[in-house]
This record gives sequence, C-alpha cells and structure tokens, in this order.
Amino acid sequence: MKIKKLLKRGNDFRPTFFAFPYVLICIIFVVLPLVLVLVYAFMDDGGGFTLTNFVEVFTKDNLLLLLKTLGIAALTTVLCLLIAYPTALILASKPFNRYVILALMFIIPMWMNFVLRIIALRSLLYMIGVDYGFAATIIGMVYDFLPFMLLPIYNVLMEMDKSYMEAATDLGANSFLTFFKVTLPLSLKGIISGITMVFMPVFSAYAITGMLGDTNTTIIGGKINGLFEMTSTWGVGSAMSFVLLILVFLTMLLGNVFSGKGDNKPLAKGGANE
Repeated sequence: MKIKKLLKRGNDFRPTFFAFPYVLICIIFVVLPLVLVLVYAFMDDGGGFTLTNFVEVFTKDNLLLLLKTLGIAALTTVLCLLIAYPTALILASKPFNRYVILALMFIIPMWMNFVLRIIALRSLLYMIGVDYGFAATIIGMVYDFLPFMLLPIYNVLMEMDKSYMEAATDLGANSFLTFFKVTLPLSLKGIISGITMVFMPVFSAYAITGMLGDTNTTIIGGKINGLFEMTSTWGVGSAMSFVLLILVFLTMLLGNVFSGKGDNKPLAKGGANE
C-alpha cells in the first residue's frame, strides 16, 4: 500500500515543478537587484524621493556619451554582420557543412574568459603596432562579439530548406537573384537575432574599452561603473542604468518585431525573374 501511495505521489510531479528552482534564482539574482536599482534611482542622499537623478542623466555630456555608445555599438554590429554572414554562408554550404569542426573553431573562443581573450588580443595589437584607441576598441568589440553574430545565422542557414533555392534555379533565377529573393529573406530571423545579441551587450562592455581604448572611447557602461564606485552617486548611476535598461528593452522589442517578419516565405511574387 505504501508503494502504491508513493507511485501515486510520483505522478503529481510535472515538468513545471522542476522550473521552480530556476524561477527562484531569477527572483533573487535578477528581479530583486533590478528592483533595488529602480528604488535607488528615485532616492536622494538622504533617502527621500527625488527626480534629480534622472535630470542629471539627461545632461549634455551624458547624452553625447550615449550617442557615442550607440555609434560604437552600431559600427561593431555592422562589422560583425559583414564578417559573419559570408562566413556562415561558406560554412553552411557544400562541402564545408559536413565539417562541424570548422564552425566550432569560431565558437570555441566563447568558452574562454573574455578578459583573457582581450589580454591576448592586446598583446597581438601591440606586436603589430596598433595603438590603443578607437581602432583597437572596435577590433576588440568585433573579436569578442563575432561568435554571437555567426552562430544564429549559421544555425538558420543550416536548417534552411534547400528546395527553395533549387526551385528558384529551376525557374531561371541566377545566384544573385536566388540570394536576395530566397536565401536572405529566409535567414532574416538569424540576422535579427545576431544583431540583438551583439548590439545590446556593447553598451556594458566597458572592460574592452578600458583595456584597449582611451579617454575618447568611453562608453555608457563605463560611466555607470564609475558612478557606482563612488557611494555618493549611486542614485545617478541607478537612474542611468534604468534608462539603459529601457533602451535595451526597446531594442529587444524591435528585434522581435522584425524577427517575426523573418518567418515569411521567400519572395515569390511575379516569379523568380522579376
């Protein structure tokens, strides 16, 4: 009878039960810190309510710093896309798609601590005579975030139904038309995912700018880190973090909108020769 009761209780365990530890960890280490940041954003030094912190966030210097960060993030994303997409096309095409090790060569560096990777890159840049500054910072950003752009595009291209390309060729489309009317639309979801995974983390990649850049390559993440290092500016740092969080959320929302459009079928209106 006891065995039957135990078996009966075992049937009560559902897959959602095993998600409870993950939910608890998210609440403790994600939700609660964000709530604390939001609370500090509306507090002054005496613990009272204030909006002064947000007024200081939108000063001229901080807005220029935000624009500079957006420019560095956009340039890094574009360069990663220009490098990753042709590379993913090659790796996903015959005969290279049979050798998974080729794709792993681009993914394996992600297993190493990024600080060690940047230290190694800094040594290499020093050997070839590249001074620390804007160029070195962009090279470091692209080097660090390239796998995050390559992997989603490569996965989409590998899972793509090759019959669409064959149909386009049978209908008389050349390789140029096949790419722009079939391959590119079908891989749009991977492109949007890669852009999101590269563009957003650049905002907080102040370690790279600190190791490879100079005073002209400071990003908003470095400014927030500096504000939190001083006990008297936690409110301003929290307000700036909150504004940055909203920007990241809007970027993710925009990416989801365009990613949904990437689920469309290839452009077939009017035939392949149109």
